[in-house]
Parts: sequence; structure tokens; C-alpha cells
Amino acid sequence: MSLLGLDIGTTGCKAIIFSEAGTILGRAYREYPLIQPQPGWIELDPALVWSRVEDSIREAVALAGSGDPVVALAASVQGEAVCPVDDAGTPLANSIVTFDNRTLQQAEQLRSSLGSSRIYDISGQPLHPMGTVNKIAWWKQNRPQLYQQAHKFLCFGDFALSQLGVPPVMDMSMAARTMAYDIQQKRWSPDVLGALDLDEGKLPAVSPSGTAVGTLPDETCERLGLPRGVLAVVGGHDQPCGALGAGAVAPGRAMYAIGTVECVTPSLGAFTRKLGERGFPCYPHVVSGQYVTLGFNFGGGSILRWYRDNFAQAEMAEAQASGRDVYDVILDPLDADPGRLMMLPHFAGTGTPWLDPSSKGAFVGLTLATTREDVLKAILEGTTYEIALNVQEMQAAGVSLGELRAIGGGAKSTKWLQIKANILGIPLARLSISEAACLGAALLAGYGAGIFPNLVAIADELAKPVSRVDPDRSRHQVYMERVALYRQIYPALKEILHAI
Repeated sequence: MSLLGLDIGTTGCKAIIFSEAGTILGRAYREYPLIQPQPGWIELDPALVWSRVEDSIREAVALAGSGDPVVALAASVQGEAVCPVDDAGTPLANSIVTFDNRTLQQAEQLRSSLGSSRIYDISGQPLHPMGTVNKIAWWKQNRPQLYQQAHKFLCFGDFALSQLGVPPVMDMSMAARTMAYDIQQKRWSPDVLGALDLDEGKLPAVSPSGTAVGTLPDETCERLGLPRGVLAVVGGHDQPCGALGAGAVAPGRAMYAIGTVECVTPSLGAFTRKLGERGFPCYPHVVSGQYVTLGFNFGGGSILRWYRDNFAQAEMAEAQASGRDVYDVILDPLDADPGRLMMLPHFAGTGTPWLDPSSKGAFVGLTLATTREDVLKAILEGTTYEIALNVQEMQAAGVSLGELRAIGGGAKSTKWLQIKANILGIPLARLSISEAACLGAALLAGYGAGIFPNLVAIADELAKPVSRVDPDRSRHQVYMERVALYRQIYPALKEILHAI
């Protein structure tokens, strides 16, 4: 028996088939473009996303062969992104993604009606325009005909289930990310929905991660190359799914996802309201009874990809000719010493702790001696400086961070991990499987199918660190001075960045 874990992200999707022992049997990846119809608006075409998901499933199944058939699947998905669908599950509009900033007015409406503190007590989320509920309210207020036409508003986990032919059930971690779910009462909040005049009937049912929701129809299995009778299981938000797959299932452990978005996700034993005072969420883990918080930066791998697409044509050609990974080629020239240039990675607004959707990116310290390598080093360091601020603030709120388990595409680069370890001053463990979000989804699928009776035990067994990158203490001391300087950049530039 094998398990299929999907990871439906902001710019691409993965399908990985695992054996019960955690061995990868088949894997595939597809990209899709972000759509920017006007400044500040960022969307995805959900039909195209699903087409790419199906392509990745078919390829992974073909590579895995028929010797160990898939018995269950679940999905790890990007947060907040949502799309309206009709009663057949057909999308009625593009999906508004996390860092789209058209919803400032709706967030302010919530602030005026309920206040930030009440929103946090309900959902475990700091009040922010990215919350899914604000996106749905934007449609109602600006596209009322579409709102009325919509049967449901689905995030990508429940949307995936609907496209697979089973009921579109949302998990609790994603429901919390909508900012409309009461994590204490375990129901959609009438206060939040009432403040925005939204209909609860247009939202999906909510169940815990790992809940089996139905068997895929035969025609779905045939279309995707799957055996008949595959069980669909409720997955979760990508960060807690990745934390599960990385073995971050006990206090003191945290996942460090180095992907399109950079995110540190510690496991917590209880709801910790003190985190909200510092701008951090606290909401259900995909592991029952546990919670997570997030320290995140929207400008992670997405900025490195921006650099690749705009400034690294020569490296892309070299990678294609040599068969090497393009990012390995790009990072080759860099040394380990702290850079001379600093970058504010707010290319799509900020994540925690600033939570400012109107901020923008900046390079500080440019001179006529600045090289392309300096710019690249500033990108790698700037994204990590932002994470360093988050780590400091989490620790001040009482969160223990003894080990960071690195996952995602950036975890494959020893050079980048060394820079990060030197800045953070915390060891970074590399796992045997860097794609922990897919593994976490597969573990939930196995839990829902009754294969794994205990998620914590199986995560501890499979998510074993295989190597560790320790900080260079002398460089860390230099970087601490740089982090202190970096902390001043956003407050100093805030008004200017808002006005641009």
C-alpha cells in the first residue's frame, strides 16, 4: 500500500507517492503563473492549477508503477487563497491569493465592528487583509452578482476534494486561516460573518485534518491513473502539514520552510494568546491537540525566482546546457562572508511581525562598486534577516526554538543553509525528505485510512534529520550587528514605501 501526498502551492504543485516506510516511489512537479490584473491584485486561475495538479498526479503514478498501489491521498495547500464555485464545483472567477492587497477596506470593517483583540480570540489570527473572509467580503461588496451566483467559496484543499469528486470539506487549520472560524467553539463564527454580512451556507463543512471524506469515483481514478477505491482524506494548511512531515510535533521543534514563502513553524502544546500581542497567529496544528504559530516572510523563494527570471539568463542557459539545477549555478559565486548590501524583502508586503500589506521592497547601501553578486547575497540575507526578527520576537513570547528543521527547495542548498544558520545562530537540520509538506499530507492520508494509528509516533519515526548545518559563531556575531541595523530599515522607510 502507498499514499499520495499533494502540495498545492502559490506558484506550483507537487504530487509524491510514498510507501508506508516513507520511501518516495514517484514524484512530479508543475508550475503555474501568478496573474496580476492590476497593481496590488494577485490571482491564480484555479482551473489551470487543477489541470497542473492532475498532470502531476498522473506522472507520479506512472513513475511509481503498479507494484504498490495508492490507497489514500490528502493535500497540503497554500493558505487564504479562495475561489467561488458553482454547484458543480466549476470556478466562477480566479482565486484571490494570500498576498493580494485589495481587501484593506474589508479588514478595516472587521476592525471597526469587532476589534483586533476579538478577532484574535476567535480565530487565533492577527487581524490582516489577507484573511480569506476579507476576500469573500470583497466579492460580495464589489461583485454582488458573482457572490449570489456562487454556491461555495473554497480554499484549495476543499477545492481539490471537490475536483476529485468527493465532498469539499475544509480542515481546522485552514478554517482558522480564513479568520472566520472559531477555534475554541469549533464552528464558523457568527460574529465575524455577521460583521461582513456573509452567508455561512456559502462556506464548506469543517473537519479535523486526517478525516476520511469519501472514496474517489471510478471515473476520477481512471482519469488520474489511480487504482479504484482510493480514499480521500482531509489535509491541511501547508505550514502545519510541513511541520508534521518534518517531525515538528513537540515543543522546541520547528519547521523552517524555505520556499516561495519563508516560514518558521514551531509546534505548541496549547493556545498561547501572548503570541498575538507580538503579531503572531496561534491556531490548530494538523495533529490533534497541538497548535502552531508562524513567523513568515512573503518574499522568500519568490524573490530569488524574480532574480532568476530577470537577471540570470546566462545562468539559466548554463544550467540547461549542463543539466545542473539553475539555483546551484546562480549561488556558485557566493562566499560565506556577510554582504555589503541590505535588502528589505517586502516585495509583496510583509508577513509577521510587521503585518503591513502596503510595504514594499528596497535595497539599501547601493554604490558604484555594487556587483550582481552583492545583490544576490542581499536577497539571501535579507529574507533571513526578516526571519531572524521573527525568531527573536517568538522567543520573547516564550516560544522555545532549539532546532529548526529545514524543508523546501531552499533546504537543498548547503550554501544558503549556512548563511541562514550564521544569521540565526541556530542549527539547521536537513531531513532525508526535503518535501515535508507532501509527506505530512501523506501521513494524514495514512491516518485517515487507518494505516497510522498515531501521527506523532509515525512522524518521529520517518522525519529523521540526516545532517546538520551549525552556525559559524564568529560570523554570527557580525550578523547580529547586521540584524540590529536591519531592524531599523522598515520603520525608517515605512512612510516612503507607503507613498510609492
